[in-house]
Amino acid sequence: MMVDYLVLEMNRLIVPLQSEILVGPILLILGVLFLVVSFVLTYWVYTDAQKRGNDNAALWALAVGVLWLVTFFGGILALVVYIWDRN
Repeated sequence: MMVDYLVLEMNRLIVPLQSEILVGPILLILGVLFLVVSFVLTYWVYTDAQKRGNDNAALWALAVGVLWLVTFFGGILALVVYIWDRN
């Protein structure tokens, strides 16, 4: 009797991973958007640093791009530091 009660309670806790919303395509679009933004920011930092005559243009671009991909907030922080340092 106790086992039947536990099974019944456990079945209530299980939530299926099915949804009416297409989660797979949405996650794919968000992932691609994340990569595109990373590449765009890396390119912008590199071209801006070169235009301003910064000798470390590639280093700034790699720092922003890699940190954006590895840790989102690290990329934002690197971008803010670059914008602050360029002036």
